Amino acid sequence: MPHASLTRKSVASHNKPDDLWCIIDHKVYDLTDFVDAHPGGSVVLEQVAGTDATTAFYNLHRQEVLEKYKDLCIGTVEGEKSEVVVPSPGELSPVPYAEPLWLRPQFKSPYFKDSHRALQKKVREFVDVHVTPEAQEKEKDGTYISQELIDKMAENDLLAMRLGPGKHLHGKNLMGVVKGEDFDYLHDMVQAQEFVRANARGFQDGNMAGMMISLTAVLQWMGNEQLKQRVAAEVLSGKKKMCLAITEAFAGSDVAGLRTTAEKTPDGKHYIIRGTKKWITNGMFCDYFVVGCKTEKGFSVILVPRTEEVETSLIKTSYSTAAGTAFVEFNNVKVPVDHLLGQEDKGFIVIMSNFNHERFMMCCAVIRQSRTVVEECLKWCNQRIVFGKKLIEQPAIRQKLATMISLIEANQAWLESIAFQMSHMSYAQQSKLLGGPIGLLKSYSTRSAHEIADAAVNIFGGRGLTQTGMGRVVEQFHRTYKFDAILGGTEEILADLGVRQAYKDFPKSML
Repeated sequence: MPHASLTRKSVASHNKPDDLWCIIDHKVYDLTDFVDAHPGGSVVLEQVAGTDATTAFYNLHRQEVLEKYKDLCIGTVEGEKSEVVVPSPGELSPVPYAEPLWLRPQFKSPYFKDSHRALQKKVREFVDVHVTPEAQEKEKDGTYISQELIDKMAENDLLAMRLGPGKHLHGKNLMGVVKGEDFDYLHDMVQAQEFVRANARGFQDGNMAGMMISLTAVLQWMGNEQLKQRVAAEVLSGKKKMCLAITEAFAGSDVAGLRTTAEKTPDGKHYIIRGTKKWITNGMFCDYFVVGCKTEKGFSVILVPRTEEVETSLIKTSYSTAAGTAFVEFNNVKVPVDHLLGQEDKGFIVIMSNFNHERFMMCCAVIRQSRTVVEECLKWCNQRIVFGKKLIEQPAIRQKLATMISLIEANQAWLESIAFQMSHMSYAQQSKLLGGPIGLLKSYSTRSAHEIADAAVNIFGGRGLTQTGMGRVVEQFHRTYKFDAILGGTEEILADLGVRQAYKDFPKSML
């Protein structure tokens, strides 16, 4: 913290390489011992020695750099106060369009109640304090999520919340602000979008994404109630980890083309599972796999515990290995028949109905991440000076920003509308009526992400291609948004699904 009041005249006298002070945002920094450690070299600092370097600093850096090196601050300029606002953990961003409409105090929404707002504040604070620091660390070194963070999420019922509404939440007081029975898909959207703000795309999927898209199927479709409750308790407590294993090298979105087999033993008490799965999120560290298999007369879904016959190997993708993306081999794995989800040979209904929530979660994520990128661009355009002007003063840049803002606002409005519909439908109704709309939203939101990523890199220039510094969020988004366009069903498949579902109910009277 600053401990002295200094005049600008006194600061100006410290203008040598071995005695170097400068002013940034009305605060005085002694950089004498930092000169040689400065990532940008010593010359840059020598050029601002003894001066007010505020404009030069913010043309290259964000406030977080000053937070990182706050120990270098030795005082404030006499009679002056800092102008830069530093949000505390849990606070909303004051940047225009950085928050969805319903969170901006001057606007209203027909969807959200006090419990949604209270949950948003609690989850944001949790993410800011506990998730983001680890997410940034793991994204860099590629290691998997810590058990400590998993335990903290379990203790706060965040693992359970991330499965969406359901009986698994009943009787709980979620983060002290929402009764489990009242938790709806708008609450679900809130927690999903807040977790994304950690800005670590590989870790985002590594943070129990596999559980989110697999335990839901177990809760909805497992017939053995005792087994279901035991597995759910293990996973929701964080003691065991689970993932969805559907995709294969020979079959991506074409689920009907799967080759992994499940053959019954002669006594009919077990399945013998043999085959491979590819691109399985969290597969490297999971204890349970929800596996799509070819059975005697069709397709089935089976819960498979990890045994010596299950081998996993890491797949390196465009994002961090923190996601634990795996190639999985099931080498004659023996599984009791009561591990079947739904009915034998009728696994398509299990997978297709489960896809709705997975795709809804992916929409929540990519739309929120797109908004974060737009916020980064708005900050940069107000900060960066080129040709003697701020970027925001350039009409061509304002046109890019207008397009980006329009896309995020349109996508968020559609997402909230679908979340509201989901909150007033049964699981069966969602499966019947919302598969198409959710598919279309996922396709449109990832196409929007494509445009936003492209414009953002152009706005940031070389920094938009750099994994550190000012443009790192933009670089990461441009490198990783395609995961949302591919995982859970590709844009083309889902767009076609939306149109085909619409035509199923096309009125004959209109022909």
